[in-house]
Amino acid sequence: MSAAQIEKTFAAWPQVEPTVRVPHNDREYRQLVKLLDRLIDEVGDDENHPLASLMEVLGVLIEKYEDEHVPEPV
Repeated sequence: MSAAQIEKTFAAWPQVEPTVRVPHNDREYRQLVKLLDRLIDEVGDDENHPLASLMEVLGVLIEKYEDEHVPEPV
């Protein structure tokens, strides 16, 4: 990643952060799940879609939250 790309990321982060963040409570978790559902509708199975990597990142954040906070069904 170039210095210019990093600077663009830093500049964009304040606008992105309220939406894409590590969930620390159930409300934030549900917001991420809702966003992921919208992305799935938009992206589908298209791995080349510009938003596919965002979908993957959200999936990882959601999975981590579930592993730590959602009990396994018995």
